[in-house]
Amino acid sequence: MYDTMIAGSRDSKLAMWQTRWVEEQLKKSLPAITVHIKSVKARGDKILDVPLAKIGDKGLFTRELDNALLAGEIDFAVHSLKDLPTEMPAGLTIAAVTKRWDCRDALISRQGLRLNDLPAGAVVATGSLRRQSQLLAWRPDLKVCDIRGNIQTRLRKFDESDWQAMILAVAGLERMGLGERITQKLDFDIMLPGVGQGSLAVVCRADDKRLIDRLAVVEDRESRLMARAERSFLNALEGGCQVPIGAKADVNGRELRLRGFVGSVDGQTTLRVEIGGAADEARELGRNLAREALNKGAGDILDLIRGKE
Repeated sequence: MYDTMIAGSRDSKLAMWQTRWVEEQLKKSLPAITVHIKSVKARGDKILDVPLAKIGDKGLFTRELDNALLAGEIDFAVHSLKDLPTEMPAGLTIAAVTKRWDCRDALISRQGLRLNDLPAGAVVATGSLRRQSQLLAWRPDLKVCDIRGNIQTRLRKFDESDWQAMILAVAGLERMGLGERITQKLDFDIMLPGVGQGSLAVVCRADDKRLIDRLAVVEDRESRLMARAERSFLNALEGGCQVPIGAKADVNGRELRLRGFVGSVDGQTTLRVEIGGAADEARELGRNLAREALNKGAGDILDLIRGKE
């Protein structure tokens, strides 16, 4: 059973690279299997002239693959974990969370200028409200412009623009062999990553126990615990692409530390919270940290943002 599998992927270069990487990891443990990759264009890859926050679609990068799974057209799908909604569609499950890559955000700048060295008024491109909020909280004298598209498209737009800098994920750049474009990997004191950033999620039908068992060979326990805590935090805050929320979990043996960020779009009002506890209670830690954030005013920040949409 499942000597041949059909994997679903978005059709971008990065998504295809990630799906092939999962295929390679599967074959290390299951050398007899054959994996065919079926690519689709997600709605989020088609709408490039509207900021992500204004589209407001939780399945923006996943729905087409979800539908293909539920229709039996593919056996599993590979996603960047940060793109998955915190509540999975009925009938689907995250069968595996892969080992987390470097989850920091990367500054790409002209003349090799680091974030603190950018001149006042410098324009920094990002398509993420989370990055925008934390950037402006650190450097309120900077200006932000929106950018959409895949990594290659964003780099081309940057090279053709007069922007001074741009922010992308370290993991995506390095997976594409573009690590040399990185000027600075931003410390977590400056910018907490997106929930799940740096890990891949392998999704399949929830009732396909045999396939779930097979996909478990690419699972990384610590990365799963990190994801569980971060996604629980985001879920309890009812967040998504539309709101500036960041989180970073760290697992040390049986202990888990979770840091969270909530901020206004302009970065003028921000909140950082932190909690620690048993790693096997990751989900509860995420909920508790969200509760603490709400008690400290996160709800007011989020209500203001949502009221403007």
